[in-house]
Amino acid sequence: MSIFDKIKKGLGSKEQVAKPALKAKVSVASKKSPVKKTVKSVPAKAKVKSNAKQVAGILIKPMITEKATELSQFNQYVFEVALTANKVQISQAIEGRYHVKPIRVNVLNHPGKTVRFGRNIGRTRKRRKAIITLAKGQNIKIHEGA
Repeated sequence: MSIFDKIKKGLGSKEQVAKPALKAKVSVASKKSPVKKTVKSVPAKAKVKSNAKQVAGILIKPMITEKATELSQFNQYVFEVALTANKVQISQAIEGRYHVKPIRVNVLNHPGKTVRFGRNIGRTRKRRKAIITLAKGQNIKIHEGA
């Protein structure tokens, strides 16, 4: 259907295309009294985002390196996170997966580097790391497979 057909049929106007945001709820009075209809407006159901889907897309993997294991003495843990994740999303993802509340989240961006393989020139991938600081007494069991 072309755009001109829509205009001819009257489907091009915004009034006909727009969907109502509220659903009407109608209740009828009892049979003894005259019929009275009352209309209450009830907001449409909002879409609820799943917390599990948000967590799965943000935390990629814990980074187990020599420096990361040294930081665990100071209650700091290192994770590789999504390139688009911000500090608030990372903090919520840690709370959702490990059930601990971070005190501080530091984020580092590692740019991809240019490398050569013989005559071919390529790039390594970009990475984003997050260093999570927890309160004393809290810990994340990364090595035990939590």
